Amino acid sequence: MLQNQKAPSINDFVLEVATVNGSGSQSANNILLKTLFRMGIPVGGKNLFPSNIAGLPTWFTIRANKDGYTARREDVDIVVAMNPQTLLEDVRKVRPGGVFIYNSDLKIKAEGLRADIQNIGVDFKKLVDQSTDQIKLKKLLINMVYVGVLAHLLKLDVEILQETIKDTFKGKEKVFASNFKALEVGRNWATENLKEEFGFISEKMQANKNKILIEGNLAAAMGMVFGGCTFISWYPITPSSSIAENFISLAEKYRKDSAGKNTFAVVQAEDELAAISMVAGASWAGARAMTATSGPGLSLMSEAAGLFYYAEIPGVIWDIQRVGPSTGLPTRTMQADITLAHFMSHGDTKHVLLFPATAEECFEFGQSAFDLAERLQTLVIVMSDLDIGMNYWITNEFQYPNKGFDRGKVLDADELNAMSIYQRYGDPDGDAISHRTLPGTHSDKAAFLTRGSGHNENAQYTESSPQYLKVLERIARKYETARLHVPKPVVDMTSKTKVGIIAFGSSDAPMQETRDLLKKQGLETNYLRLRAMPFTKEVEEFIEKHERIYIVEQNRDGQVLDLLRAEFFEHSLKFRSVRHYDGLPIHARTIIAQINEQEKNGPSWAKKNREKEVSL
Repeated sequence: MLQNQKAPSINDFVLEVATVNGSGSQSANNILLKTLFRMGIPVGGKNLFPSNIAGLPTWFTIRANKDGYTARREDVDIVVAMNPQTLLEDVRKVRPGGVFIYNSDLKIKAEGLRADIQNIGVDFKKLVDQSTDQIKLKKLLINMVYVGVLAHLLKLDVEILQETIKDTFKGKEKVFASNFKALEVGRNWATENLKEEFGFISEKMQANKNKILIEGNLAAAMGMVFGGCTFISWYPITPSSSIAENFISLAEKYRKDSAGKNTFAVVQAEDELAAISMVAGASWAGARAMTATSGPGLSLMSEAAGLFYYAEIPGVIWDIQRVGPSTGLPTRTMQADITLAHFMSHGDTKHVLLFPATAEECFEFGQSAFDLAERLQTLVIVMSDLDIGMNYWITNEFQYPNKGFDRGKVLDADELNAMSIYQRYGDPDGDAISHRTLPGTHSDKAAFLTRGSGHNENAQYTESSPQYLKVLERIARKYETARLHVPKPVVDMTSKTKVGIIAFGSSDAPMQETRDLLKKQGLETNYLRLRAMPFTKEVEEFIEKHERIYIVEQNRDGQVLDLLRAEFFEHSLKFRSVRHYDGLPIHARTIIAQINEQEKNGPSWAKKNREKEVSL
């Protein structure tokens, strides 16, 4: 232990493993993460990987925290450095009093090490040679050697660790022995050579009862299966591809008829515009259909989005947001597609957006997005992101759905024949939602065609301005009806404070930690987490009750802030912006720093105005 080092920190540390993409380290890192989870410790994992196939640096970060703070933390307690390209960068990341475990075969110079941390050199090459004599296996098993070293230092439960390894390689029993051997080699070396007290250890807890550890994209695919999705068309793009891939795996198991034939269809389209256009056709025919994409693909879908909006066809897009503009940083996270998604298409459009913040909500919205789309007869876009979609999150066990599908106002032949007049684009109930029929309905009044060109209430082609206005203004009123159907925000009003925070999606992850730390500083806050657009009445009520509202989001321009200002312009001076947009997941420290700065000096827009006045 370092001189003056405190007693070991229990169940409170950040561990980062630095390796090379394609080295096989992902399995080993997930084994560490899942072992801590199975020990009952709140934990979160972040995989920072390059956009190429192999060879560039990758980092896997695990945060364990007994209080449940599992969002990203900026500094690191323990680094395992296996990549010579990033060795000096990795040693700088370790916070004072932390631990730097490095591959001594990399020959780091003494001046590269730090006196204020614990430096542990491990000859991983020598140890992996003791694990196997198969050259191809050594590249993979070296990762299990560092797991063994960490198992000793962190005091991981060995029985749980071994069971996790078995589960990870289930169906590949032949690799059990070699992985257990490498694990033991690492543990034995650490036991014999590392006698100094380690600053961070793990102990069993009971914090994860009735919880699961799952990626958001897998949770979403599960929700789609439960939600009755029968058609997906997609074009592969990081970080959304695993939604379709997971759906295919699940549907092939659970979506077959008694004869063993598939009751679903998946098409890999030639591009994103083709993918969304296929969704339009399938949805018009009566299927629950969706596509998954990311920012560049969403841009290409804009033309078809207008068809959904104007022809009033239900459909679902899952947008797993990444860093833009253009190709941007394909393997980094951001919340910068909000404005694009909301107004997507030329002309006047406003699309319904859903903002999942947890894997549990990905599962929920995997189902309810179809209900909303069919109830409202419109496109619903689910705004997830890379952080939620591709990283592991602790979440509540999913509940089996206990209600049927909401197909909306779909008329059958008997209902049609009983009507004196059927207007496909009328407003029979005064809620701006028309009745629709499905192709194949046996009635002369049923619709078999639709169009994105000008049409009247009877779905007939027209260039009449009054008839055009009547349809378009009804569609605008339907957006108001949507406020009654979209998920309400989650509101935590625990204080009489005049300071409120609004966040959404993955920006919610550090909010409890942020608010707890602000409270310790003397600033109490209330909190509203958006779950959807259009904004519901609860959002306006929250704004009215506070003097200062901080809008936390992961984009440069404050896109949700602008949307709130546009809708609640009379409250515009209350709004203050907290933004994070470097591509890494948002963390509590940056939120606190920006709030403290604006509490002291006023909102950022006021500061800019003062600077302009001085320059004049």
